[in-house]
Parts: sequence; structure tokens; C-alpha cells
Amino acid sequence: MAAAPRRRAPAPRPAAAPVAFLPANAAHLASFERYLATRPATTRAAYVGDVGTLARAAGGTDLLALTAGDLRRHLATLHGGGLGGRSLARMLSSWRAFYRFAIERDGRLVENPCAGLRPPKATKRLPSALSPDEAVRLVAIAGDELFDRRDRALLELAYSSGLRLAELAGLDLDRLDLERGEVRVLGKGAKERIVPVGGPARDALRAWLAGRASIAGVDDRAVFVGRAGRRITRRAIQRGFAEWAVKQGLPCHVHPHMLRHSFASHVLQSSGDLRAVQELLGHASIASTQVYTHLDFQYLAKAYDQAHPRAKRARPKA
Repeated sequence: MAAAPRRRAPAPRPAAAPVAFLPANAAHLASFERYLATRPATTRAAYVGDVGTLARAAGGTDLLALTAGDLRRHLATLHGGGLGGRSLARMLSSWRAFYRFAIERDGRLVENPCAGLRPPKATKRLPSALSPDEAVRLVAIAGDELFDRRDRALLELAYSSGLRLAELAGLDLDRLDLERGEVRVLGKGAKERIVPVGGPARDALRAWLAGRASIAGVDDRAVFVGRAGRRITRRAIQRGFAEWAVKQGLPCHVHPHMLRHSFASHVLQSSGDLRAVQELLGHASIASTQVYTHLDFQYLAKAYDQAHPRAKRARPKA
């Protein structure tokens, strides 16, 4: 029998050409990008990218001619395409910044068409937190090498005092008082707060600081430094926390903010004092702290399900 003729593979489709901006909108974007030149590169890229999304949606319409109704329709289209509330809120913030810039530079535009627009509400996600047993297992680093001691001190302090990533990385020696058991933290908005430091964290910090001075060219101010003696970076802290979680056998990805969440939820579980947790975390509004009451209920519900003889309730049939 003759062999069946081979089918030719279909020719690959040409890649879709990028959507060209209206020349006027391309000029607006270029001017806006120059205006943002002093901003951090990530901020600049996000703002220009978001306004570029609007320029593509506008098609043949000048960005300066768009109305609030046009922007509302474009937001609805993006939402229908799968963008969530948080992404749309960020995008709307970029659009507002662009139109504020345009009002300053172009006399044709008098009002910001973004005024009054609101993104759809984002679904609130509860922050992830470790159980008390998991937190203790994470910080129990047994090694006595210098940088094992540093990492244990970092983990202990993050869990003991609920510090943010930037606060850990930026902590200076003159803000740490191990005799009194407290740390002075410069948080968001340059607001200072004093947070207690627990006994195990103080012990871990003393062990680290005893060896820190042996590092050549060590930074005179920073509490936490790397092998070259310079202040540790935020990225190095994030990477270290994730790696130690794997080494300590935790079943989840651990990041610095998870230890902050764990600190808050465990203090609330023990004390029930939401206002104290707000002060310890440095939240300007108690509304930011109230999310931990949900974590507390989750903990209580889990304990109830495990302990109460009537907890095994039948699930409703679908």
C-alpha cells in the first residue's frame, strides 16, 4: 500500500502588528513620560503603560477630547475583559495623573475627566498568616554561622514586633534598645512608633550583633548587613525568608509581610485589643487593622471545628 501523503504543517500566522497610537496621543504620551523623568523607573513605566492602554482604547480620538462618559466606558470594557478592582484603581490613578499634567500644559483642558470616577470594588482578600506553631518552627534556626544568626535575628524581630519589610531593611543601630526591649521605627509617612521586642528576638539580635563587627568595612549605622558590610536589601530579606521557610519544612511561601500578619493576628487572639494592635502596626486608621478580626474568627472557627462534639455538621447538598 502506498504511503499516505504527508500533510503540510500550516504556515505560522504572522504576529499581530502593535496598535498604532493616534499621532497626537503618541505626542501626549512622550510629553508625559518626559514629565515623569524624576520618578522611579517602575512608577514611570506603570503610569505610561496605563495611559498607553487608554490611548489604545481611544483609537482615533484625542486623549484630551475624552469625556468622563468615555473613560467610564473604557473602564467597564477593561473590567469585562478580566481586570480586577485593584488593577483598575491603579489604572484610574495613572489616568488622573496624566490629566492633571495635561491641564497644567494645555489650555484646552479645564476639568479632569477622571473627577468623580470610581473603580469597581476589589474583592477583599484576607492576609495569609502562619499558625503560632509554624511561626516558632520558622524562627528556630539552629545554625551558628554568622549569617545564620543574622537571619534568625531578622525572622525573630519581624515576628516579635511586626515590622514592615522597609522597616527591617532600614533599621539603624541607634533605634534599637535591647536593654529596654524596644525598637523605634520610622514607618509610613515618616511617623515614628515604639514597638516592644520580645525576649527570644533580643537574644537573637545580641548573638548577631556580637559577630557583626567582625565584617570588614561594615556599615556604621545599619543593624542588618550583607557579606560586604553594606545594608541588606529588601530583596535579599524576601529571598532569605522564602528560603528559610523551605529549609524549616513549612508548607507555604513565606514573605516578610506574612510575619507581620502573623504577629498582628496572634497578638489579637491573645489580647482581643484591636486598638493596641493598630498602634503596634503603625496603622493610621483602625479600618486597616480590622482585617485581623477576620483572621481571629477563622482561628476560633477552626478550634471550634476541632474541639466541639457538635462541630461535625452536615454540609448542605448542592
